[in-house]
Amino acid sequence: QVQLVESGGGSVQTGGSLRLTCTASGRTFSSYTMTWFRQSPGKERKFVATFTNYGVTSYADSVKGRFTISRDNGENTVYLQMNSLKPEDTAVYYCNAAGPGPEYWGHGTQVTVSS
Repeated sequence: QVQLVESGGGSVQTGGSLRLTCTASGRTFSSYTMTWFRQSPGKERKFVATFTNYGVTSYADSVKGRFTISRDNGENTVYLQMNSLKPEDTAVYYCNAAGPGPEYWGHGTQVTVSS
């Protein structure tokens, strides 16, 4: 069983920055691919960025060059540094862990970007 807890969301103006954190319970964090998704009201949940268990990162086109995903396996934590935020980045951001067994989701953290 893995529990994921996101934090770091908030309200910022256009051009601002936020750093999201997702901390996982359990002792097998390094074996999981960690991914950030986001969901805006009335829309489906969408991929934002991923950091695989073998060290490969990838990003949605909409966030490339602005967002950076990183992870600290010693701290069971994955981060999402978000710079140059835009109103269209407003969403609830979710952390996902995929690996051995079922995948896991956090409860999300709200990010609101005002113009």
